[in-house]
Amino acid sequence: MGLKDKTHLPFYQVDAFTSKVFSGNPAGVCLLEGPLQDQLMQQIAAENNLAETAFIRTDLKPFQIRWFTPTVEVDLCGHATLAAAYVLFNEKNSEDVVRFQSLRSGELVVSKKKELLTLDFPIDQIIPIGIKNEWVEAIGSPILEAYTGRTDLILRVDNEDIVKEIQPDFESIKRWPYIGVIVTAKGSDVDFVSRFFGPAVGIDEDPVTGSAHTSLVVYWSKKLKKTKLSARQESKRQGNLLCEINGDRALITGNAQLYLKGEIYVPNH
Repeated sequence: MGLKDKTHLPFYQVDAFTSKVFSGNPAGVCLLEGPLQDQLMQQIAAENNLAETAFIRTDLKPFQIRWFTPTVEVDLCGHATLAAAYVLFNEKNSEDVVRFQSLRSGELVVSKKKELLTLDFPIDQIIPIGIKNEWVEAIGSPILEAYTGRTDLILRVDNEDIVKEIQPDFESIKRWPYIGVIVTAKGSDVDFVSRFFGPAVGIDEDPVTGSAHTSLVVYWSKKLKKTKLSARQESKRQGNLLCEINGDRALITGNAQLYLKGEIYVPNH
């Protein structure tokens, strides 16, 4: 089968929540001019083998957005939305605002101010929950508080060194009824730090997780009694975020950098 028998899809790889490549969280961004089969989107995401690939329908306004891990479609992904907005600001959108429509998460807005991009997401509703021994064993640390959000489990530990040093039992975490497990602590040079583990959806550790901060900003704003907070996700790649609560919305700000631009070739159906 030659290239003339295949559909060419513009593809970008962007490092989100960082001002330099090889850090932050890499996301795939695939621009579509029409519908694409769900199975094919899942195959592309698996082939990319990134935490998420965002698929953007540029023929629709607002732009329709969907997110796929290598194994499943997810309801919301912050870093891939930031990456998609970065691409659209540079390729398709001359204004300072990009509007997305998600079938699972409603309207999502990303605004640009110089080099910084700000996600406008709904805040999460978090509920305190009793601490289970299996959680303590799986992360290898005492847990001070536990909360559940819409999809994730949030565990606070005593300090940022514990967050950095955790080596979780992924096989155990995979069996828990949560999309992700967030471990967090107060920071020394930022307001709070965190790490995100999602083996249940094929991501042992996500480098920088924008959507997790819709939960974390709620927790830490109450704990620290402030609405604007600085955050760092302590993965090997690290990422920096500014978080703000604005009513029932979370404003999550960071940089992004383009790593790769090319084309995906898929068979015509």
